Amino acid sequence: MEEQAIISRIKYLMKMLNLKQAEFAKKIGVDSSNLSKYMNGRLPLSHALINRIVVNLGVSKQWIESGTDVPFGKQNALPVTTIAPSDVQTIDLGTPVYDIDVTAGAIPRARMFADELVVGHINLPDIISPNCRIVRVSGDSMSPVIRNGDYIAVRELSNSNHIFWGQIYVVLLDDFRLVKYVRRHTDPNLVILRSENPNYDDMEISRFDIRELMMVQNIIHLDTRN
Repeated sequence: MEEQAIISRIKYLMKMLNLKQAEFAKKIGVDSSNLSKYMNGRLPLSHALINRIVVNLGVSKQWIESGTDVPFGKQNALPVTTIAPSDVQTIDLGTPVYDIDVTAGAIPRARMFADELVVGHINLPDIISPNCRIVRVSGDSMSPVIRNGDYIAVRELSNSNHIFWGQIYVVLLDDFRLVKYVRRHTDPNLVILRSENPNYDDMEISRFDIRELMMVQNIIHLDTRN
């Protein structure tokens, strides 16, 4: 194995998932001090470590070993959490939940996360990063990964030019917003927006038409049966 290249890709995953090294170690089920030794080259990388990353994070083994493919394929690699309506608390603790459908309406970006739109908080610190916000999604273009009415935890990016290919994003354009996989195009000035639902065709858009990207980090299903 080309260990330095693999270490670089593991660090890339940490940045992509917005996880500190200790948090990443917990996600994949290894001791944080041992992970530090792997990252610093004091321990040789093992197939067991790579398999833990592949299984626990849904990462492409081909990508992590050779750099080909994309980190996350078209299959769902995001954590899915099912909660009850009572888990959305009115107290100011945890991740804020906004009363907006991120894929519908024409609310200006500056108003999307207004304080008066907060309807509650979900306190799942081991699952949802503290700098995320939770919004609702409508439509079936990302079904069955993201179903109509599901909630998603999104993280705003400071630089929309830095795209993690194959990841799910909320894509903000001038006239509408979409939740899609963002895939690399052969033309560096374009990107491919891909749905999970095969009934929807790929879209090609200019990178310059993207006003903002929000990375989808968690999918939250609200179970209203009880």
